[in-house]
Amino acid sequence: MKNAISWFEIPASDLVRAAKFYETIFNTRLNPLDLPNIKMRMFPIEDMMGVGGAVVDSGGFHKPSATDGPLIYLNGNPDLQIILDRVEKAGGKIMVPKTEISPEYGFMAVIIDSEGNRIGLHSVPV
Repeated sequence: MKNAISWFEIPASDLVRAAKFYETIFNTRLNPLDLPNIKMRMFPIEDMMGVGGAVVDSGGFHKPSATDGPLIYLNGNPDLQIILDRVEKAGGKIMVPKTEISPEYGFMAVIIDSEGNRIGLHSVPV
């Protein structure tokens, strides 16, 4: 097993707002994929065998939560403080500021996104 995670989905009740939030804080474009029962805005990936994920509106199957369910950590490299500095202007909140895990494992932070989801950020030491 190369990665413990292969795919993740972040719930959204307003897909346009959620996509704008993540595009703003990561300074990227999310790719739309609309299926009959689910609408997605996928994070860009370089390698189809790598870890991928999307912000999704499934009409209620996924429910945003600041307290329940798994906590996923998105890649905050090279310095997650750059991302944290964009969070509040994009409509989110910082729950846990940039915190060192250890010199070997880098830094972490936790935010609440524009949809009310609790999302972790992680950056490795350079």
